[in-house]
Amino acid sequence: MSLRLPSEIVVEDVLPTLRVLLARELADHGLTQQEIAAHLGVTQAAVSTYVSGDPALEPRIVDHPRTAATVERVADGLATDEMDPYDALAAVLELVRAFEDRGPICELHEEAMPGLEGLGCDLCVRGANPELRTERAVLDSVREASRVLATTPGLAAFVPNVGTNVGTALPDAERRSDVAAVPGRIYVMDNGVEVPANPEFGASKHVATTILAAMAVDPERRGALNLATDDALLAAAESRGLDTMEFDAGYEDRGDRLREQFETRGAVPDVVFHRGAFGIEPITYILSETGADTARLAAELVEAATEG
Repeated sequence: MSLRLPSEIVVEDVLPTLRVLLARELADHGLTQQEIAAHLGVTQAAVSTYVSGDPALEPRIVDHPRTAATVERVADGLATDEMDPYDALAAVLELVRAFEDRGPICELHEEAMPGLEGLGCDLCVRGANPELRTERAVLDSVREASRVLATTPGLAAFVPNVGTNVGTALPDAERRSDVAAVPGRIYVMDNGVEVPANPEFGASKHVATTILAAMAVDPERRGALNLATDDALLAAAESRGLDTMEFDAGYEDRGDRLREQFETRGAVPDVVFHRGAFGIEPITYILSETGADTARLAAELVEAATEG
């Protein structure tokens, strides 16, 4: 993966596009090319190319509504002398900072450095800190889990109609947004499983609820995934000495009820399941330390259940 700084994206893709748009807007305000050149700090020849030529523009910058608003505001301010160079610079810098915060600059950076894709990178606005590294590790765990599930033979037979999801929580997670999972869930396609997107925080409700209930009793149980409840799968778990627990299928206060059952048992089981209810499909949750661990365990159980 080639190393490319976000500032290179700004210099090579963003600022050239903004200069062209500003030059054209200033020209529409009646400024001469020489006046425009003075405002933008470029040559008159460059302004001529901006206004009359066909310079390359980055469409994601051009098409963003915030770009149009900023360009119009800056051009109008400069043309009417209501905005001095400092104010104009501040407005453009504000736009760039906004684009660096999960905006088009992030998209361009991910294209230049594919290894950043799916990380939810906010390095530009937060810097390199331990929290960011922890978030990356959590996302990596879910990505690894997705790869394991996508390559597990026979898994499709155990994916419920509502789909499968797998999640890993941050240490000390307290809410759903602290749990990373697969947006849109993992679903069956052509007798295999399809992972529709890279993991994101807050992408799961029920898996996250199960993880948070488990962590309230055992903070190390930060991973879970769901499969369809199947007797062969449960038998495979029990034959391996895994602790299983049945719970009521109702959604209301499910997290609290799970936590209370875990507390009563004095430990978090490896497998929890319900038999369904009216409008609720029977679901089994496998729990472990991370989503990747649960995926590997699920692969073993699926193999055993299929062979059995």
